[in-house]
Amino acid sequence: MKQLELKATLRSTVGNGPARQLRQQGKMPAVLYGPKTESVPLIIDTKELEACLKEGSVAQSIFNLAVEGGAKKATAVMIREMQRHPVSGDILHADFYEIDMKHRIRVMVPVTTVGKSKGVELGGTLQIVRREIEVLCLPTEIPDNIVVDITELDMGDSVHVDELPLPDGVELPADLNFTVLTVMSPKIEEEPLEEGEEEEGEETTDEETEVEGDAAE
Repeated sequence: MKQLELKATLRSTVGNGPARQLRQQGKMPAVLYGPKTESVPLIIDTKELEACLKEGSVAQSIFNLAVEGGAKKATAVMIREMQRHPVSGDILHADFYEIDMKHRIRVMVPVTTVGKSKGVELGGTLQIVRREIEVLCLPTEIPDNIVVDITELDMGDSVHVDELPLPDGVELPADLNFTVLTVMSPKIEEEPLEEGEEEEGEETTDEETEVEGDAAE
């Protein structure tokens, strides 16, 4: 997987006021931390980060983060959490997590489908239960997606997580066999009764009425 180059500078101020001033200057507050790294407040160029994210998804992108004035020249990191403005969508803050390129990590990978299932062609509906799954692999082996061929799926068929075609070096971190996608059968709706029709078993014949009348006399 391609590693993206990103620059940062150390941040000496914290709080909403300084963060607002940074955003007005086209920059944003961020933080770097990890299992062997204490939390370091940073300043990132917003446009530079946005340009990097156009080359890959947020959850899967690996950055070579160079911090000016920092102890290290460059650090391999991934975005652990990112906040966006609810209206504009602008990035407000990002948490960068330091990773070891030689150790496996847990990462969310999207599930995509190819083909058109037999069940869908017969009127069924494809329901994707999990659009992302968590996998365990080296940072260099993170797949872009997990592709599932649904061509042979009929109505009522499902694909569970242990049936997914995982690339070499990629494993499932949890021993849970949950459903990833299924083909649902169409709902059968009851036809409305025509005017004047009665439910089966409620119709009373003239003969039955006469018998009941005789018995009452």
